[in-house]
Amino acid sequence: MSVLPILEWPDPRLSQRCAHVGQEDMRPLIADMFDTMYVAKGRGLAAPQVGVMKRLFVFDATWKDGEGTPMVMIDPVMIACERIPVVMEEMCLSVPGLAVPVERHKAVTMQWTDETGDIHMGDFDGAEARVIQHEFDHLNGMLHFDRIAPELRETLEKPWLADHA
Repeated sequence: MSVLPILEWPDPRLSQRCAHVGQEDMRPLIADMFDTMYVAKGRGLAAPQVGVMKRLFVFDATWKDGEGTPMVMIDPVMIACERIPVVMEEMCLSVPGLAVPVERHKAVTMQWTDETGDIHMGDFDGAEARVIQHEFDHLNGMLHFDRIAPELRETLEKPWLADHA
């Protein structure tokens, strides 16, 4: 297992939609992604953030608060969402240091495949729902600031880009 480099915006791969994984064995990548996520002190990490353009992400929404609940979602599909909006500041490992107020659904129902090929369906709310939606966006080429008003995005982007030029 190893720690992978995390792509930083504006790397163009972060704006691309990812391909399905299908039957490909992703276990070595998944182990590396968990190592990378924990070292970077994140709660989730999507494959495109480490340069792998496949539809998978790892997350552990609770590890910073006590016992962890690590999960992997391969080829995830959002089946339903509770359309109650919740706005919270989010950060992203690919845009370090930039906190963005993002409106997300309060709860989601997901279907996914795990690393052994088993298909699951589950309901998530709270921090897990937020992390899942954030990482799911990465699979579709979206970052957290793609979900905010253009004026606010420009205001937040300018200093970040200036510091990371």
